[in-house]
Amino acid sequence: MSEADDSAHPRTPSRPPLPSAAASTAGPRPARRWLIAAGAGAGAAALLGVTGRAHAAPAAHGAATPHAAPHAPASAAAPGGPGSLAPYASYWFPDSLPPGSPGPGIVWRSLKEWTPESDPDLAYNTASVPLAERFTPVPVHPGARAGQARIASLVSFGPTAANPAQGSPTSDTYALTHWAYLDELVFWGGSAGEGIVLAPNAPVVDAAHRNGVRVLGNVFLPPVAYGGDLQWTRDLVQQDASGRFPLAEKLAGVAAAYGFDGWFVNAETDGGDSLLAGRMRGFLRALRAAGAPHGLRTTWYDAMNGTGRVGWQGALNHLNQEFFEDRAGPVSDGFFVDFRWSRRSLADSGALAERLGRSRHELWAAVDTEARGWDAPVDWDAIVPRDRDHVSGIGFYRPEWTRNHLADRSPGAFHRADDRFWTGESGDPARPAPERGWRAPATVVADRSTVGALPFACSFNTGHGERWYEAGRAVSDAPWNHLGLQDRLPGRRWVVDTAGPRPEVVLDFAAAWRGGSSLLVAGPLTAPAAVGLHGTRFALPAAGVLELVHRAEPGSAPVSVEVGVAVREPQAPGGPVPYTWFAAGGARPGAGWRTARVGLSSLAGRTAYGLAVRITALGRTAVAWRVGAVSVRDDTARRRPGAPHTLRLDAAAVRDGAAEVRLSWRRAAGPVRHYELHRLLPGGGRTFLGGTCGTALYLPEVVRAGRERAAAFEVRAVDELYAASAPARTALAWTG
Repeated sequence: MSEADDSAHPRTPSRPPLPSAAASTAGPRPARRWLIAAGAGAGAAALLGVTGRAHAAPAAHGAATPHAAPHAPASAAAPGGPGSLAPYASYWFPDSLPPGSPGPGIVWRSLKEWTPESDPDLAYNTASVPLAERFTPVPVHPGARAGQARIASLVSFGPTAANPAQGSPTSDTYALTHWAYLDELVFWGGSAGEGIVLAPNAPVVDAAHRNGVRVLGNVFLPPVAYGGDLQWTRDLVQQDASGRFPLAEKLAGVAAAYGFDGWFVNAETDGGDSLLAGRMRGFLRALRAAGAPHGLRTTWYDAMNGTGRVGWQGALNHLNQEFFEDRAGPVSDGFFVDFRWSRRSLADSGALAERLGRSRHELWAAVDTEARGWDAPVDWDAIVPRDRDHVSGIGFYRPEWTRNHLADRSPGAFHRADDRFWTGESGDPARPAPERGWRAPATVVADRSTVGALPFACSFNTGHGERWYEAGRAVSDAPWNHLGLQDRLPGRRWVVDTAGPRPEVVLDFAAAWRGGSSLLVAGPLTAPAAVGLHGTRFALPAAGVLELVHRAEPGSAPVSVEVGVAVREPQAPGGPVPYTWFAAGGARPGAGWRTARVGLSSLAGRTAYGLAVRITALGRTAVAWRVGAVSVRDDTARRRPGAPHTLRLDAAAVRDGAAEVRLSWRRAAGPVRHYELHRLLPGGGRTFLGGTCGTALYLPEVVRAGRERAAAFEVRAVDELYAASAPARTALAWTG
C-alpha cells in the first residue's frame, strides 16, 4: 500500500490489530486493596491503608519488622493481585496521563517521574543473569544456515497491568524454551487504557540471557482507533532547554536498572508532521547514544515515516529509511518490516540496507502467527529461500499461539505444540518431514548454544511444572511457573539416531529429578537409540566427570545406557556427530533414580563439541526411560556455594490465618545460579515456596499451620551444579 493511503490499517480483516491483540490476554483486573511504598535500595516495603482484618505481622527470630512510611507517591501504588504486596512488571505513559481514572487494578504512571529510588518493585523486576556468550555448532539440518537470517519474536506473556514480576502459581504459561533460534525477544504489550511503555519482567530476561538472547521492552504508541493520542508521541520526543531528550535518557536508565537490553519503538499514532518525524529521529539517536554504554539496542517498527504520518510500507524505503540510517549514521539497530511486505519489497529492502552500509539481516520481515500458527500463509522463499542467500531476518508476531490455541494447556501438551512450531512436524531437525506450508525455524536457521564452559548441568527444567522436585522427590505439590529457574535445554529437539523405530522423546512433567520436568524416551526399541543433547564447546580437564541421573519407569523394558561426548564436529551441516561412547550401566524398571558417574580422563585436553545418551532395550517390552539430569564438571574443583545472609521480612499483610509476604536478603559471595526459598514445617521437613535469580521474593500466600507461633523460612544459594549453600533464616510471627 502506498504511503499516501493512510486511512487503512495494515492488518487484514482476519488479523486482529496489534492493540487489541496486546490486550486480549488481560482478563479481569484484580481490585486494588492496599498501597505499598518501599525503599528500593534496601528492598524494604511498608503497609499503608490496610483494610479489614489485615495487619502488619511482627517479625520473629531476628527478622526486621516492616516499617511505616508517612506518605507514598502515586507512582508507588501497586495493584492488588492476590493482595497488596504483589509486584508486577512495570508500565508507564511517557509523561501526561489519560483523562479520567484508571480501571480496577490499573495504575497510571509517568515515565518522566520514574527514578530507581522511588520504584517499590525494583528488586523484584531486576534481572540478574548476564547476557551469555553464544557460539554456533555445525547445524544438524543441511539447510540451516549460520551468519544469515536470524529471528526476532514479539511475545505477550500476559496483560500490561497485573503481569506478575516473578512467576505465578500456575503451570499454564508460555514457557518458551527454543532460545537457540532467537536473536531478539520483544516483551510485547501496552494499551491506551493501562500504559504504553512496558518493561519486561525479570524471569523472562534471566531465561533469555542464560541462552544469549537479548530482550527488549516495548514502546507502543497506538493507532487513534485504539485509543492513541498524539500527545503521547510528543511527550516521548520532548526536548529540554538544552536540546536533550529526557525520555530517551529515562528509557536507557530503566533498561540499565532492570537489566534488559533495549527498546522496540512502535509509533502508530497518526496525525504528525515532518517536524514531529524529525524529533522522533533525534529521539532515536539520543536513545541509541544513551544506551550505548550499557550495550542497549533499539529496534524500529515500520509505521511512522518521514512525513510524520503513519503509512505502513512493508519495506525499508526512502520514506522510512531515516529511522534506520541517515547521513549521520545508524539511527536504530534493527528494523521490523510491517506485515504488508511482498517478495519484491523485501528484496528491495535488503538491497537498500546494503547500500546504506548495513546488513540485510538487520531487517525483520513480520510473520503473523497469532491466529493460525504453523498454518499461517507465508511466502517463505521471499524471506529465507532454500536456493540462495536469505533475504532478511524473520520477525514472528505472537508465537505464543502454540499455547493459546490449545484446548489442553497442560505443560506436556504445550511443549509438544511448541516443539512442532520450532522444529517441524517430524520432531527431529535432522530428519524433517516433507514441507507442507510451514518452514520450521530449525530447518532454516542454525541453532546456537551457551554451553561453553564448565561446570555445566541440566535437569531438563522448563521453568514451569505441576509440582517442584528435589532429588527426585516432590517437595511442593503446587503448580508453578518462573522462567528464571529454567535450565539451558538442548537446542536441537530431538535428534534421534536408530536403525529401528524412532522412540518418542519429550519433556515430561509426571516426574522429575529437580524442578518440574524431565526428559522421557518412550516406545518400542529394536535397535540402540541415541538422543543428541547439548551442543557444547568446553575444554575437558584431566579430572573431568560426567554424571547422568536416570531411571526406567515401571513396565518398561530394562535398558543399558551409554553417554556420548563428541570431541570433533561434523564435517558439514547435516553430517553425523562423531560421539565417543562410554558405558553408564543400566536401569531396571521401577528401581528408582540412579546416578551413573563416568570419568572422562581419556579425553583430557580435548574440546567437547556435544553430549548425547544412547540406550539399548534388554527385552521386547517397549521402553519408558527417563533422564533427570546430566552434568559435566572438573572433579577437583567442586565446593559448596557461599550462603546468602541477612534474610529479612520486608513486609507482610496478614488476614484470616494467611499472609502475603515480601522477603529480601544479601547476595551470596561467589557464583550463584539462583536462590531457593523453603518453609520449615512444624513437624519437621520443609516445602518449596519459590525461587528467583535476584535477592527479593514475593510470596502470595503463606497459610498458618495449625496453631504454630511463627512461619519459619530459609533461603539458600544454588550453584550451576545445583549444590545448595547453608541457609539464611527468618520467621513471620503469627498473632492470636
